[in-house]
Amino acid sequence: MNIHPMASVAPEAKLGRSVLIGPGAVIDGQVEIGDGTTVGPHAVITGHTTVGRDCYIYTGAVIGSPPQDLKYRGERSYLRIGDRNRIREYVTINPATENDQATIIGSDNLIMAYCHIAHNCQVGSHTVLANNATLAGHVTVEDHAILGGLTAVHQFCRIGAYAMVGGYSKVIKDIPPYCLADGYPARIYRLNRVGLKRHDFSPETLATLERAYRLLVRSGLNLSQAIQHIRDELPPLPEIVRLLEFINGSRRGLALSRRSRYR
Repeated sequence: MNIHPMASVAPEAKLGRSVLIGPGAVIDGQVEIGDGTTVGPHAVITGHTTVGRDCYIYTGAVIGSPPQDLKYRGERSYLRIGDRNRIREYVTINPATENDQATIIGSDNLIMAYCHIAHNCQVGSHTVLANNATLAGHVTVEDHAILGGLTAVHQFCRIGAYAMVGGYSKVIKDIPPYCLADGYPARIYRLNRVGLKRHDFSPETLATLERAYRLLVRSGLNLSQAIQHIRDELPPLPEIVRLLEFINGSRRGLALSRRSRYR
């Protein structure tokens, strides 16, 4: 361990091997930090927070402070962060509101400067949240999703795996997996072809997903009809199964547009 003499570390905190704590940083409360993690100058980690291995938490980030929720009354709740995350300057991440519940961040994420992840959020792995992206409470961001800068996501919304949301977007409904979305409010308008190719999706899978999205968005069918056509006409690839499960699990509805200006 390498703890700067100007840092403050609570005696009950548990620090792994080769942890580096920068000047002015505060480690307070029942915090556990995994091997090889660096906490930058003036960052704060507090509460019942667990940080995994080989993370880098940059200057001024505040991790684990009480949820910004009027319902919160001091319940014992948690924040769990996985391995190899990059949490940039002045990011704020809150634990859950309810007793024994947790906000959970996976591994290998890049959370850029000034992002906010609110109480009870579930963020997967390999995601990117660009500068000032904001997640309200109970938001889910699945693996490999990307949120553009200054994007705001309404509480209880979900961002599907491999989806990409353009900057300045206002997300008030669920963004299905594998697509591009943009706008105020955000609407899906195209398959995320470039992103899927970069992740080595096969041409056959891309073609099948393209057909699924055309049925959802371009066909003029209502949602129930489009789902039935997808089930009847397309092979049951894992990606199609995941898409249908996501749609069936939607609580806020899908960010679909029948008159998109994009082609």
